[in-house]
Order: sequence, then structure tokens, then C-alpha cells
Amino acid sequence: MRLLDTLVLLPLLSLLTASPLCAQVTFGSSGAESEPFRRQEWRVPSPDTGIAARALLFRPLSAGPFRLAVIAHASTENVLRRAQMPQPDYRALTAFLVARGFAVLVPERLGHGATGGRYVEDQGGCDEADYARAGRATAEEISLALDYLRKQDFVRKDAAIVLGHSAGGWGALALANADPKEISAIIAFAPGRGGHANDESNKICAPHTLVAAAKEFGKAARIPVTWLVASNDSYFAPAFSKALADAFRGGGDRVDFRALPAIGSEGHWMIETEAGVKAASSELDRALKPVTAKKP
Repeated sequence: MRLLDTLVLLPLLSLLTASPLCAQVTFGSSGAESEPFRRQEWRVPSPDTGIAARALLFRPLSAGPFRLAVIAHASTENVLRRAQMPQPDYRALTAFLVARGFAVLVPERLGHGATGGRYVEDQGGCDEADYARAGRATAEEISLALDYLRKQDFVRKDAAIVLGHSAGGWGALALANADPKEISAIIAFAPGRGGHANDESNKICAPHTLVAAAKEFGKAARIPVTWLVASNDSYFAPAFSKALADAFRGGGDRVDFRALPAIGSEGHWMIETEAGVKAASSELDRALKPVTAKKP
């Protein structure tokens, strides 16, 4: 092999190794340094030691150290749809958080998109769905990525926040038992699993099992949770979402539940859109205020 070929292959081979690494740095989506944040492609640990999960990291232009925000994406039980999922970036939400001084990590979990690997969050069949196990598996993936970024010099060791969407939000609820010194707040957008059972709107697999799992997560919760759902969410409608939140709350008062106006044609995807982030902005600022008030 020629020396030139070797030099070209070495960076490519490094991206395929299991070791998590920062692989590439670009500025925004257009390459312009004038954009308000830096976009970096990273690899972070996953439960499979042979696979480093793909992730996007967005950072303010200053040196830091920054508070860390981790966004956990939605999922699906459909194998083909998971494999075809594009790298999640939650661009509008990310811009909102970066503007408030956060470094934002959006990791792609196992079994999704280009990361691939075994889907460890499988909840099982509709009748025997194990939502608690699935949520804990998601929480483990979130935690691995968060812990890895917290070791970086530009990230603060405390006052991280976790934001989760749908199945990612469900995993965030399972993580609410973490040390509140390390994770200051959890923001969950329409958290749950089993929605759109058999691709039918407003149909949920084993809803009683989902409520029971929410109650289980809530008993151990130590971190305040802000729970947001749009009024036109056909996966987990506001009435059912409130029942879930009430079950999670249990005997304590760790949940601030808010139903938001209808967003677009399907409110479940509101947080992926600029209009959705704008509609949720006041609730987001309310949830972030205690975090951003903390001194380094």
C-alpha cells in the first residue's frame, strides 16, 4: 500500500474504533464561523463496548466551562424505521440551549441510524410490554454519554440537565433517581412508550403497565421534572400524560406538568420544530432558571 493511501485511511479507521472520540469539528450547518454555536461530531460510550455511539455536540463560542445539556431522542419499535433514522440534532432546541450558555450533546442510541448495533431498549410485545426495563435501558445510555462529556475540560461537573423526547423522555424519567448534584433538572417532552400501537392514533399498548412503571420511577425520583405535552399529541394525549405524571409524582411533588397549545399537525413532534420550541420557551426558561442561577 502506498504511503499516501495509508495516510488517508488512518483518520477513517480511527472513526471505526470502539474508543469514544471527538471525530470532526465544523461550524454550524453551513460551515460559517459566524453562526452562534460550534457543531462537532463525537463518538461516546454505549452499553456495547464494541460500539461507540455517534453524537452531535453543540458549544457556545466561548471557552467554558459550560453547563451540559443532554437531549435524548425519540424511538420506535419498528426495526426498519429505527435503521433509517437520521442523526437527531433537535436544531431549534439546541440553539435555544446554547444561547443560554449550555454545551448540548445529542447522542444517537444503540439500534438507531448510523450507530447501529443491538436495540437494548426493546419493550417486548404489546400485551407483555416491560416499560420499566426499557426505560432503565434508555437511562443507562443517557448516563454513559453524560458521564463521558462531564470528564471534558470545557464541561462543568455539576448542574447538568437532561431533556428527553418521547421514549427518550421516558428514559429521562428513569434517570430521575440520579444524584441531584450532578443532574439539576429533567425536562421531558411527551414522555412514554407504546404510543400509536399498531400505528393507530390515541392507542397505547398496555397503558396500565405504563402507568405502573411511571409510579415505580417516581418513587425513587430525586430530581425535579418538568413534563410538557402539546394538546394535539396523539401518542400520549394531555389527559393520559397527566395521569402518567400523577402516577410518577406519587407521594412527593417532583413534577411540574404543563399542557401546551396545539403545535402543527401532530403535537408529539413539537420539540423538533422551531414553532414548538418557541411555544415551549417560557416553560423551558422556568425549568432552567434554578439551574442557570447556580454559580460555577
